[in-house]
Amino acid sequence: MQDFSGEDIEWEIVVDAEAAGGRLDAVLARAVPVFSRNRIKDLILAGGVAINGQTLEEPKYKVKAGETITLLAPLPVEAEPSPENIPLDILYEDKHLIVVNKPVGMVVHPAPGNLSGTLVNALLFHCRDSLAGIGGVRRPGIVHRLDKDTSGVMVAAKTEQAHNHLSAQFADHGRAGPLHRAYIAYVWGHTQQARGTVDAPLGRDANTRLKQAVRRDGREAITHYTVEARFGGGGWDITRLKCELETGRTHQIRVHMAHIGHPLVADQVYASGYATKANRLPEAPKTAILALGRQALHAAELGFEHPATGEDMLFQAPLPPELAELEAALAPYDRARSGNRSRT
Repeated sequence: MQDFSGEDIEWEIVVDAEAAGGRLDAVLARAVPVFSRNRIKDLILAGGVAINGQTLEEPKYKVKAGETITLLAPLPVEAEPSPENIPLDILYEDKHLIVVNKPVGMVVHPAPGNLSGTLVNALLFHCRDSLAGIGGVRRPGIVHRLDKDTSGVMVAAKTEQAHNHLSAQFADHGRAGPLHRAYIAYVWGHTQQARGTVDAPLGRDANTRLKQAVRRDGREAITHYTVEARFGGGGWDITRLKCELETGRTHQIRVHMAHIGHPLVADQVYASGYATKANRLPEAPKTAILALGRQALHAAELGFEHPATGEDMLFQAPLPPELAELEAALAPYDRARSGNRSRT
């Protein structure tokens, strides 16, 4: 059995003379044989296909030589991930749940291009039969997720009761309960205020569907931030923020910080215009940033109500080595300690 959930993958096909005049669905079915023609038709009707950058929802459209067809869709993946003996950094565990410190580079659940080596594969091995089927076959125990390149605290359920209870807390976003999510983010520039809130709805980017963007018709998204430290000197500025989520949308902090003009350091998706900014920094911070290879974001705190005991739980994960190195490299340029305070 196969499932079509997972991360979207983009295929790009340039129509040659041989394919010219053929139906869009037929041409795509031949070019991307992993999908059936019926599946291709559904994807076209759902707006997952563009011709020369313009979405086209006509399966019968006759393609022309030289046109570029773009297909955006999740690959079919195996429905049942396999247990894998992958080491876990366990912060807490009992018969109801497990809390781990997810490392950078680990995908939470199997998806195209990452069908193994995921947190789910590791949990299935560690928890054995207690996790099987909890919350669904392909994402057993998972009640929330972190991006592949975001490190930090995650909780997974080991019983159906725990899964339902934790899922409800995450769905409520902590508005009526103790759910608490706090991230450490290093962003470019200095925010004008010492604390603030970004209330801006998010949805798929109209031009690049693999990205998220602020959209009027998007889903509610609210991020609260507090300045923890300001670094800089000689024409460069970086701020360390504590970001607390009131909602949990895909890439929420990354998009919100970019929206207010302070994208995350080393974010290759939402801070591409800042790619050369590191070159202006002193040698130690520059080296630390160039070595990151991912956005400077870490899920530092996670709090929730224990699904069985009702106890308020709070877990913290220290900065991973690469962010600790960035912090150490920035420390000599801390404006508060140097007496060169910026405006708040």
